Amino acid sequence: MKVLLLAGEESGQIYAKRLGELLAERGHEIRGFGDYGFRTSDLAVIGFAAIVKRLGYFLGVKRTMEKAVDEWKPDVVCTVDYPGMNLKLAAYAKSRGVRTVHVVCPQVWAWRAGRIPEIEASLDALCCFFPFEPLLFKPGFATFVGHPLVDEFRRCRAAKRDSGDGRLLAVLPGSRMGEIERILPTMLDALDMLPGVRAVIPAANEGALEAIREMIGGRPVEVRLGGARELLLSADAAVVASGTATLEAALARCPTALVYKVDAVLAWFARRVIKGVKHIGLANVVWEKSGMDGEQPMPELLQEDFTAEKVAETVRPWLEDPAARNRAAAALDAVSRRLETGEAPILRIAEAILGESGGRGPRHDAGTE
Repeated sequence: MKVLLLAGEESGQIYAKRLGELLAERGHEIRGFGDYGFRTSDLAVIGFAAIVKRLGYFLGVKRTMEKAVDEWKPDVVCTVDYPGMNLKLAAYAKSRGVRTVHVVCPQVWAWRAGRIPEIEASLDALCCFFPFEPLLFKPGFATFVGHPLVDEFRRCRAAKRDSGDGRLLAVLPGSRMGEIERILPTMLDALDMLPGVRAVIPAANEGALEAIREMIGGRPVEVRLGGARELLLSADAAVVASGTATLEAALARCPTALVYKVDAVLAWFARRVIKGVKHIGLANVVWEKSGMDGEQPMPELLQEDFTAEKVAETVRPWLEDPAARNRAAAALDAVSRRLETGEAPILRIAEAILGESGGRGPRHDAGTE
């Protein structure tokens, strides 16, 4: 078979690379954005203004890939995340009679649920990483395949080491300069209230590294370039800015205070647009949507609740009391189990791409109880 495999961001590229290797091993021919001259670094633009600024480029990408569908005539178009572009390309391919599969459900459970009919019309199948997502769609359309990060962290946890003294705190202020400037000062003030704690900040890039070092001043805080995942696996607790890193912290069994702050206008807008969930951390969303018992697994300190005092108060028990730390890790374990199916997600996705069900039929309710 000929498979057009399209991922426009780094995270999606990781999954697409594994899928491409697996499908190629089975004798299928694979093409992607790169085969038509488009680089991930150019495609991965964040923000409406940035997209508008490069509108001509993205229209060119769309025209080129539509031409690829018409001329190469793939048997399947598999799009991975990157929904703004990819769902449009999938809709075009389906209109040409090509089977279409999308990997990573758009966050219709949080906002813009009105997109659901459009998504269903654009695709033949949808592969979801969270167990509650398939229930939003018509039966048989979407499948919970499990989250690929679960297997990765299971392997990493086997080699996890203790810090030895219960005092290692991971501090992740985000990767973008705006986030770091808004969030890191409060994190640093919280560290001042936690004497004796060894704090480590993994900077996402060189620019962030320099900015963080300048903001730290004379504080005894270690800053590294990268290594966030390894740090979360060995830390006793963490303070993490909202984002994918909070899910990684949950899978690492690292008790975590989720923090975030935006300007007042954006906060006002977000509270009115995001209607589908009460929480922003992915671990908490899984807990909320799955109807799990007990307290939310990851405390959220947002906007006016994000203060140095509350951060220190939240993480102190995890750093000082092994029993409290173990209880928090157990709650995160319960979330991690909800993200498994018992089968490798990449294999489940490959089945969907190739139209294979292994005799099982659709599993649109997998992972729920």
